[in-house]
This record gives sequence, C-alpha cells and structure tokens, in this order.
Amino acid sequence: MRLSQYFLPTLKDNPKEAEISSHRFMLRAGMIKQQSAGIYTWLPLGLRVLKKIENIVRYHQDEAGAHECLMPTIQSADLWKETGRYEAYGEEMLRMTDRHDREMLYGPTNEEVITDVFRSYIKSYKDLPQNLYHIQWKFRDEIRPRFGVMRGREFLMKDAYSFDLTKENAVYSYQKMFLSYLKAYTHMGLKVIPMKADTGPIGGDLSHEFILLSDTGESEVYVDEKWMETDVSGKDVFYENREQLDKYFKEMTSIYAATDETHDGVGAPANLIKTRGIEVGHIFYFGTKYSEALKATVQNKEGKMVPVEMGSYGIGVSRLVGAIIEANHDEVGIKWPAKVAPFDVGLLNLKVSDQETSTACEGLYGKLKAAGLDVLYDDRDVNAGSKFADMDLIGLPWQVIVGPKGLKNGVVELKKRSTSERNEISLDSLVTTLTTDIKDLKRGF
Repeated sequence: MRLSQYFLPTLKDNPKEAEISSHRFMLRAGMIKQQSAGIYTWLPLGLRVLKKIENIVRYHQDEAGAHECLMPTIQSADLWKETGRYEAYGEEMLRMTDRHDREMLYGPTNEEVITDVFRSYIKSYKDLPQNLYHIQWKFRDEIRPRFGVMRGREFLMKDAYSFDLTKENAVYSYQKMFLSYLKAYTHMGLKVIPMKADTGPIGGDLSHEFILLSDTGESEVYVDEKWMETDVSGKDVFYENREQLDKYFKEMTSIYAATDETHDGVGAPANLIKTRGIEVGHIFYFGTKYSEALKATVQNKEGKMVPVEMGSYGIGVSRLVGAIIEANHDEVGIKWPAKVAPFDVGLLNLKVSDQETSTACEGLYGKLKAAGLDVLYDDRDVNAGSKFADMDLIGLPWQVIVGPKGLKNGVVELKKRSTSERNEISLDSLVTTLTTDIKDLKRGF
C-alpha cells in the first residue's frame, strides 16, 4: 500500500478528550473517528487490526468445534419478556419501537435469540452437543462511555453459546472454550490470565474472566508470580482428549489470580503480585436458566423432554484493539505484536526527489510484496521527521529506512519497533532477513 494513496489521517497533538494511551494513539494514528459518545467509525488502519483479531478469534472457535452464524443487531422484545430480562436489564438496553409499534431493542447480548434458534430446530439428544457463535456489533447504553473503544457504547463482540444434555458435558464444552480463548490470545502475541469471576446478571455458577496484564489497566488484580513463567498457550492440549483437557483446566485455575472484587486474601500465596489488568474475555456456564424460560428442551435417552444445559462465551474483539495498545506502546506510539499489526513493515523513502533512492524503494516494495509481506510504503514528498514520527506512531513491527547516503554504501537501515533497535543491512540480504524474521514471528498457528 502506498501511503500517498492511503487514507491515514494522523494527528500530531494529543486529543483533549482522550484520557488513556490507547484512545490517544487510536485517534492520532487515524484508526478511528468518534461519531458520538462511545460510538466510532473504524477507519482503514483500525479496521485492518480489527479484522486480524476477528480472524484469529474465528480460527480458534472453529478449531474448538463451534459453528459460526450471524444473528441480528435488532431483536424483538418478546423474547426478552419470555426470560424476564426485558425490564430487568436496565437502562443500558437501547429500546425502540418500529412503525407497527412493536417493541424492539438493539442487542446487548444474544442468549435469548440463540436459544430461540436452538429450540426451533433441535429436539433430540442425538443432535447434541452444539456450539453456535457469531461476531457481531452490540450496543449497551453506558451512562458514561469513556476510554475510547475500551468502554464504548457500540462494540464488536464474539459471543458463543453451547448446548449440552448433561452438566458433565456442559462443563466439557466450557473447558473447550476456556482452552480456545487462551490459544487465541497466545496467537495474538498476548499473555492473558484466567481469573474466577462473578457470574453477574448472566447467571450460573461457573465463570472466568480473561485478564491482559497492563500497568494502565482498568482493574486492580492480584496474581501469583508463577503466572509470569507459566505457559498458558495450551499448544499441546487437544480438544478431543477430555482427560488431558480437564487436567489443563485444573492446572490453569489452580494458580492464584483474582480481581479486586474477588480477592479477599484467603488462600493467596506469599509471592503475590499486585498489578492492573484489562478484561478481554468472559465465559459462563449457567445451566438451564434460559432453556427453562424459553422451553428449549430435547428428548433424552429415556424419552423424557429435558431442558438443555447452556453456557455463553464472550470476547471483546473491538475492545482487544485498545487493550493490545495499552499493553504495547511507548511515549511516541504503538508497538503492534506481529500477528495483529495492520502491516508487517513500513518502507520509508527519505528522499522522494532522488531518482536512485526512489528506484531502490520501488524495487524493495515489489520484492517485499512478492515475498508475501504486507508493506506500507511511505512515498510521500514530506520531510524525514514526519515520516519517522508517523511510522513510530502507527507502530508497524519493522521499518526499512532508505536514503541516498546509505545507498551509496549499498545498505539500508532496519528498525525493530518493539525495541527501537536500528541496524544497517545490505540491500541484497534485506528481503531474506526480513521475510524470515516476520514469518518466524507469525509461525505457530
């Protein structure tokens, strides 16, 4: 992508309304534009990151055996009245009526809709288990939306819903989603820690939050320092092996980790770390709460109609964009993990007016793209300082800096954004070195 032709409206100054780093950098890097309180237009750079996160989440949901569908944003109030949640949900629900005076709402979650789908088609235990998910926009009318996409009113969420005949099988479905989440976060280049959580208005008696540790996180958390060395990726754990999965689940949930709300010091280890974190996912097992209310029953082996056991599993896809920035930035901009970066490498032409420099850049641009890399080529006729500032701001993993002085010696400068390390490298070896490094960073899934 040539930057001279790309829509990337960067800002030099910090917007006054932005209170936290992710909000500041997303606005300054031209990733989003606020339309109203807590509602944003996702601009091309931001959308690229959003789609990469979405696709990683989708990959791991599919791998765990969930099936993607797409539910509507606008839901009928009738379903919510069946479960009693229409009035109970409170003022966060955006209610409306259509031209026929039918009560509708902009969905804050989808338990009712998906249970209605299930009860319409599944009648026998032979068709279980089922796990249906979608990645869809939600709306919750926060009284005080703030922190950009971290606490907006409209947000993109992956929510999955499992249906099982027995509690034992439902817990197995829960554990598969637990593993899927930790695999997905690892795939994104993140260390996320599961913490037992309150089930809240969703209901049920088994729930975990997934917390990305960050000094600027919204929540105070307490974690055993073992987490710093524990491999949470589950890379050698298989969904089909129930015994292995159960062992992994018990290992991950036995190491102490608690939010400020759940920490009471009882059973906490001596080597406890007090830090901060950001919730990036939440899973629930809630039994028959919704299946009983909506009469989602199946015939069991004895011929009796019984309500199915259910769970729900949410990942804040748009929220993750902000959370990743909170955990990966410095004073000048973002430091994207390679697997979610909007582009792999930024190519900087320091002197567009110099024929030799532009010819070299064009050649590198073609070779890098041919090698399968996503390249943002800064071919703008602006000063070098502006190019450096914009590249550091948008945070691509690698920068290739090409200027007349280096070319005379047959070299270009290679900068690694995560460490700010800069080295000269020959033109002949650049493409091989860069391609190998980036593919190594992306390898594993």
